[in-house]
Amino acid sequence: MTTKRMLIMLILTGVVFGAVFGMKWFGTKMMNEYVNNMPTPPVTVSATSVKAMTWPNELTPIGTLIAVNGADVTSEVGGIVTRIHFESGAMVKRGDRLIELDADAERAELQRLRAQANLADTNRKRREQLFRQEAISKSELDMVVAESEAARAAVQAQAARLAQKEIRAPFDGRLGVRRVAVGQYLAPGTAIVNLQSLDPIDIDFSLPEQHLGDVDVGFDVAVKVDAWPGRTFEGEVMAVEPRIETATRNFLVRARMPNEDHQLRPGLFGQVTLSLAGARDVLAVPRTAINYSSYGTSVFVIEPVENPEEGRPDKSAAQRFVKVGNARGDFVEIVEGLKEGDEVATSGLLKLRNGQPVVIDYEQTPDAKLDPQPAQS
Repeated sequence: MTTKRMLIMLILTGVVFGAVFGMKWFGTKMMNEYVNNMPTPPVTVSATSVKAMTWPNELTPIGTLIAVNGADVTSEVGGIVTRIHFESGAMVKRGDRLIELDADAERAELQRLRAQANLADTNRKRREQLFRQEAISKSELDMVVAESEAARAAVQAQAARLAQKEIRAPFDGRLGVRRVAVGQYLAPGTAIVNLQSLDPIDIDFSLPEQHLGDVDVGFDVAVKVDAWPGRTFEGEVMAVEPRIETATRNFLVRARMPNEDHQLRPGLFGQVTLSLAGARDVLAVPRTAINYSSYGTSVFVIEPVENPEEGRPDKSAAQRFVKVGNARGDFVEIVEGLKEGDEVATSGLLKLRNGQPVVIDYEQTPDAKLDPQPAQS
């Protein structure tokens, strides 16, 4: 009897647990089916059409301003600084004296060599007279002539060494901050002051190799710098590097601009606009329509839904990868992937996925402009 009762209890327990687990499995299955069949909620986005535009044929690389002439002025010889003839930030002309080094020993040596040269000259004249009287041989005369010329050369060499004790400006320009003081020992090669020629001034920038045939000397450039917002500096291309850099597949271009007021300085970052010949017909979309990611650049194209259900949106978003080109104002050029008239989402991209139903709110479409200006308060 006891065994029979235990058997009945085990059977009843198994039935109860089986019913509980069965109901749990059934409920989960029905919930999954409901969720899977539940319609995807629509997302409200703004949208606009791909537009055909005519843009000026321009390239907008980034450049760096450099001086036509610029260098740290240094000394070729060592010595004690005895005089300083300039102030920091001064304008100088080529040949202006900047500093003097102690040169007493060099001057004394120059006087000694001049005395020797004068004596050698006197001996030469005497020997020439004796040679004309046939009192000495030609070889003796040649030896005296060589000694005289060597003495003169020694004077010139010493005079050059003495001149090195005066450091002068190598070109016209503006000096920087003085780096030496009177009484300081100046070793050869020590920087004294930085000198930059500011008018005119050059800007260097690189372009991809596919534009090598588009650029030539004389093309106009316009440069903007952060230091002077709202101002544009005009210039023209003066040289195109004939060699392509193998590492970057870019080539170097140098343009030159007048800089009479010296507002542009070497080292400044410059936004260059290089004007090429003619104009370009492009397809463009607002910047806000572009979705940049690690796996590519894409847009969400708005497409009609075939046979939409009653009460459901009749449009959906389809992600499409595109190839973009240059940007101008609030627009980005589309090189591949879209055609004129295609409708693309311009906001709410983070909420979209492929096949997402959408509701278009055209009143929220951003007002994209080719030449946007800051709002005036």
